[in-house]
This record gives sequence, C-alpha cells and structure tokens, in this order.
Amino acid sequence: MKLIVGLGNPGRKYAGTRHNVGYEVLAELARRHGQSSPKAKFQGEVVEAAIGAERALLLTPLTYMNLSGASVQPARDFYKLENSDILVVCDDFNLPLGKLRTRRKGSAGGQKGLADIIRRLGDDEVARLRIGIGSPDEHRAAADFVLSRFTADEAEAVKQTITRAADAAAVWATDGVEACMNRFNADNP
Repeated sequence: MKLIVGLGNPGRKYAGTRHNVGYEVLAELARRHGQSSPKAKFQGEVVEAAIGAERALLLTPLTYMNLSGASVQPARDFYKLENSDILVVCDDFNLPLGKLRTRRKGSAGGQKGLADIIRRLGDDEVARLRIGIGSPDEHRAAADFVLSRFTADEAEAVKQTITRAADAAAVWATDGVEACMNRFNADNP
C-alpha cells in the first residue's frame, strides 16, 4: 500500500490559496482513482484508491499545515508502512509557477508542513512532490503570499499543473520515485 498526502489548510478561508495545491491534487486523485467516500480518520480525510494495481490511501490532513505530521504519523503507523511508501504533495514558492519537482528524500526546504512530517516520522526519507506556486515579490512576506489566491492570469496554468501533479503522483505509486523524477522533473510548464 502507498500513502499519498496532500498538504494544505482546512476551512473555506484557505480554499483556493497557493498553500492548498496539495489538497487540490489529492481531490483530483480521488476523482480519478477513489474507491470510497472520504472518511474522517487520522486527524484528516481519507479516501481509499486503486492506482493501477497499487492500493493507495489518499490522506488530506485537517490539522493546519504546520502540524501535518500529527496526521501522517498515525496513518503510517496504523498501516505499518515504510517512509519510502509515502509521498507528500505540497506547494513550493521557490519553484516557478507550474514547475514540478519530485525528490526521494531531503530537507523540508522551508515548507513547514513537510518539516513537521519529517520531524514526526524520524527521518527525511519520505518522497515529496513539490508544486511551484511562483515567488512573492520583494514587498510581500512569504506567509502572506502562500495564503493568497492565484490570479485570473494564473488560473489556467494552475489547473494544468494540478492535472500534471496528479499524473506524477500516480506514476510514483505505480512505477516508483525514479520514474516520476525522470518523467516530471524535466517537464517545464
């Protein structure tokens, strides 16, 4: 079984913000591959999925972003998964809008939800799919930027990025992290 986690913040206030692209990718995966209705579990919302021949659990933590590990760790422990069976889908303002970057492991790179997951899981050997949301200008704080909504000019690019990110997550689940990296890291928006 694979665990795919989409990061974001719960509630209508945060819907559609840059920080919630992980939620949107999980919604797309659930639409395509979901085998169950969403269930409240592990301080989040869980959908059982079949991606090709692979069973997957789609987890949307309903903790706030900075506490995402409080949802991921119990799910990992309950299903007795290895950290290598987990993919975290999150935003990254250090990447251009629409750019995807998958890594097998590494630092959180300033993404606080990912940092909490790494801390609670005990190592950084968890795959991550980062989604470029663009960068704030020099007059805007990063925290304000990630909680802002995409502009009308960015809407089509974001829609395409969500689709490509869901494709990337599915490739990760069926073919592994190397295949995902080879296919999507070089794919420019």
